[in-house]
Amino acid sequence: MSFDIFVCRFENGEPAPLDMSAAHKVLDPYAVARDPRTGLLHVRAADMEEADVYFAGPDSITFNRFGGGEIMDLLAVLLRRLDAVLVVPGGPTMIQRDDDRDLLPAALRDECPVVVASTGAEIDRAIRAS
Repeated sequence: MSFDIFVCRFENGEPAPLDMSAAHKVLDPYAVARDPRTGLLHVRAADMEEADVYFAGPDSITFNRFGGGEIMDLLAVLLRRLDAVLVVPGGPTMIQRDDDRDLLPAALRDECPVVVASTGAEIDRAIRAS
């Protein structure tokens, strides 16, 4: 898929920093290319699915040109490790647990669909359904 999706963390409805060190621990084993100037990490899973991952700031990681399969499983692991949500512009916001709904900003909670998706397959289905 060639659109952007965003890994974000919220506390009390406000953006919160992500643990970028933990994010790198999850993603670096899959890195096949990197560009420190742009914050790009190109990852490839064992099933040869790939994604461009951008570390643009302390509170967001962007996935672009991502495939399904194991990349979505990797994304699910990343979300769990960072205690984060996945924001799909024009689509759903995906949370790990129903209780996470209260952490979201009102705009995401009230104006967009919020879906509990904790596995790669659930994330993939929610994106495709949007």
